[in-house]
Amino acid sequence: MNIIARNIQPDIPAYSPAGNECTLFETAWTRQLPLLLKGPTGCGKTRFVSHMAQKLGLPLTTVSCHDDLAAADLTGRFLLKGGETVWVDGPLTRAVRDGGVCYLDEVVEARKDVAVVLHPLTDDRRILPLERTGEELEAPPAFMLVVSYNPGYQSLLKALKPSTRQRFVAIEFDFLPKAREIEVVSAESGLPATAVEPLVELAWRLRALKGHDLEEGVSTRLLVYCASLIDAGLAPRDAVRAAMIEPLTDEPDVRTALVELAQAVIR
Repeated sequence: MNIIARNIQPDIPAYSPAGNECTLFETAWTRQLPLLLKGPTGCGKTRFVSHMAQKLGLPLTTVSCHDDLAAADLTGRFLLKGGETVWVDGPLTRAVRDGGVCYLDEVVEARKDVAVVLHPLTDDRRILPLERTGEELEAPPAFMLVVSYNPGYQSLLKALKPSTRQRFVAIEFDFLPKAREIEVVSAESGLPATAVEPLVELAWRLRALKGHDLEEGVSTRLLVYCASLIDAGLAPRDAVRAAMIEPLTDEPDVRTALVELAQAVIR
């Protein structure tokens, strides 16, 4: 299980708002409402949560969900320690006990029993029942549950059920407008905006292929990687292939077509 536990960084992670999402987050926090973030991979959802948690001075527990993540991985389990069986809290339980933001990234990737655990935390009860210990934890005012998922990249078997979605206040994320994305990528990578501009143009053309030749478009994250490689001295075409083409497809024909498109845009 990939868990980054309760880490407050000295500096607030940079984030460029696209709308009123910062105000919505703060209001949800004040009113003790659970929050759902939805949008494409690499558009800034995780950075946004880190930014807001640090801005509000809240501990942050992040869990990257995956196919094998079960409810017990979040709540805890009995383990053998020194010849004795002891209960060890999971990351969700620790966050409920101590307060702060618990962020479940790509929650639809987790096993179905996870949603059952989250339901009593996302209504007016705000409780976390621990059947194995007989406890019923009441979330303190300082606790906030945030989950995210990519609605464009899931099978019917992994769709977030309406009964679960309607327990959250939701914010939809998307990629920034071209001019804003150029600013962000330039600031993150150190590459001048004039050199970033054709990379962003290429990214938008590749995103237009999503659902046709590609399952996913180029994320802002990959754009930053590409710009960073160029800023470090790598030839633009090599950087584009390594950061913006190879991660998108393994199909030789599709890859060839993407390389030709890149050559037409990146000169």
